[in-house]
Amino acid sequence: MMSPVVSSQAGLDSFPYMDERFADLQMLRYRVDGFEQLSLRQKKLVYYLSEAALCGRDILWDQNGRYNLRIRRLLETVYTDYCGDRNSADFKAFVVYMKRIWFSNGIHHHYGGEKFQPAFSEDFLREAVHSVPLSKWSFPGKHGRDGNALRASVDALCDELFPIIFDPSVLPKRINLADGEDLLQTSAANYYGPDVTQREAEGFYLRMKEAWPDSAHPLMFGLNSRLVKENGLLKEKVWRSGGLYGSAIDRIVFWLEKAVTVAENKKQAAVMEQLIEYYRTGDLRIFDAYCISWVGETEALVDFTNGFTETYGDPLGMKASWEGFANFKDLDATARTETLSAHAQWFEDHSPVDARFKKERCKGISAKVIVAAILGGDLYPSSAIGINLPNSDWVRAEYGSKSVTIGNLTNAYNQASRGNGFLEEFVIDDATREMIHLYGNLCDQLHTDLHECLGHGSGKLLAGVDSDSLKAYGSTIEEARADLFGLYYIADPKLMELGLIPHSQAFHAQYYSYLMNGLMTQLVRIEPHRQIEEAHMRNRALVSRWVLEHAQRQGSLPAVEMVRRCGKSYVQVNDYAALRTLFGKLLSEIQRVKSEGDFATARRLVETYGVKVENRLHEEVLERYHALDLAPYKGFINPVYLVTHDDKGEITDISLRYDEPYDRQMLRYSRDYCTLPCVND
Repeated sequence: MMSPVVSSQAGLDSFPYMDERFADLQMLRYRVDGFEQLSLRQKKLVYYLSEAALCGRDILWDQNGRYNLRIRRLLETVYTDYCGDRNSADFKAFVVYMKRIWFSNGIHHHYGGEKFQPAFSEDFLREAVHSVPLSKWSFPGKHGRDGNALRASVDALCDELFPIIFDPSVLPKRINLADGEDLLQTSAANYYGPDVTQREAEGFYLRMKEAWPDSAHPLMFGLNSRLVKENGLLKEKVWRSGGLYGSAIDRIVFWLEKAVTVAENKKQAAVMEQLIEYYRTGDLRIFDAYCISWVGETEALVDFTNGFTETYGDPLGMKASWEGFANFKDLDATARTETLSAHAQWFEDHSPVDARFKKERCKGISAKVIVAAILGGDLYPSSAIGINLPNSDWVRAEYGSKSVTIGNLTNAYNQASRGNGFLEEFVIDDATREMIHLYGNLCDQLHTDLHECLGHGSGKLLAGVDSDSLKAYGSTIEEARADLFGLYYIADPKLMELGLIPHSQAFHAQYYSYLMNGLMTQLVRIEPHRQIEEAHMRNRALVSRWVLEHAQRQGSLPAVEMVRRCGKSYVQVNDYAALRTLFGKLLSEIQRVKSEGDFATARRLVETYGVKVENRLHEEVLERYHALDLAPYKGFINPVYLVTHDDKGEITDISLRYDEPYDRQMLRYSRDYCTLPCVND
């Protein structure tokens, strides 16, 4: 999955892309161009899939932390019904805290994973809770009209949650990836019971894999369950209808069943029916069958993802966070990605990796540019700009994959960053800035296409290699592999031959921007004196720092170096062609690590190049960035779907509105898509 790297230029556009800003976050809006031209049947399909994408919101909140739903309930009640001074400094700080929690789907930062520290006191929050009329609190079935018992329950809730909110030593990180520590015991994510250790979990799933009779077609064990201890024994609680998260899954299924009735073709209807069956049973064999069918359905205009998908949120990289997403194809822009996918075998054959690790035949690789219609779960409010699925290695090898570049989100990012002074501050000279202005957007899009369509779809595991063999380093290595594939080929003359790039040196813009980001500017997303935790950031640091170090071995004029100008640090590229050679060399090694399951080398590469932060450079980058008064993180407010019915209750039209405020959307979602109880054991 490709995370956003924001470019600096875009055309003029009157649509209000930028909305409110708070803390380190800028809220954006995205336009769903082309929705009005869809048929009524297609509009219904988008709407039903959008509802299914929103109904799993509570699942992600609970996955991110076992206290999140209770904390959200407490804080939202204060947010809406506080009877004190709403202009006080404490309440204003509370509002920012509330908005940050909404954005991150929990009390830990969505990207860095560290727990938010409130800028208000425990005393203020307790007084704020007490100011709320008792009639606004609800503990269903427990107290009726007994005010004293209700007040006691509210106080007990505060006593339980306040240490989680205020004590920095309690559940300090959502995901801990520190080498040498028990990653489960030190992570707040709710994928494992609180008494399950890393050694126990790894042993549990290793035994399942060893017992599986078909080694060529392994299941993604653990993908859709919480692993807990009961009476001292390990047990999976499967996320399915009638199981854990069952009430939310039943709501999702309700909307998927409606979507089946307006499917564009029989294959698409069958795909959704398989997904429904998987949700009902939790059977991972059905999940693989669904993935195979989903990859094979490429004719419909409207598409979706819905389910337990990406494993970045699990410190062991096995269990998947829930996400939902509805979209439709951008027919004009898709010509670019279809050209790439049509030549997938050429790119695989000419890759610089060892022939042992190449696919003899690239199967079922499809790619398209899409228009996001709704974002849900782990894609909301912060979203990727490119996606490649499914994640099962054997399904990809035998049946292929789907890749998407989300065009309207990329456009929103670009519009929001236009003229913000970022390039003027961090790019070394006018000539390089002009190159990025000319080719930056196009190269960003091409690199995303290459990353998703061909990078993730390239290569193969050697026979007998466990797809989870790289453990906590697997996500970083996989993202580095896809990035390097894109970096290597964006400089290839083949792209000019295919008519995808206008100038033989256009790739310079991507090389410079990528290295500047990996070596410097992505550090704005890290708090002082912290290390890099997030997989995509580790990937970019690994690639950039490895290339920088190995460039120094080339002689008197390295391909790339860090230089000082007027007291500031800059990336200076001296030889773009030599950079491509270095990217190819690292791609070859990363593919070997992936194909052979070489955990020791993966660990060495990530820990050496992808984790540590140079404090002096970090302080400088933060100071320069803050002087620009920019928000380092951006996320989206969804459009609102307005449904028109006739007097018989039949849908006659669906339209979009783009003016819902951020807080109203979050409160509406908490009301209308409250699908789980606050405690999910």
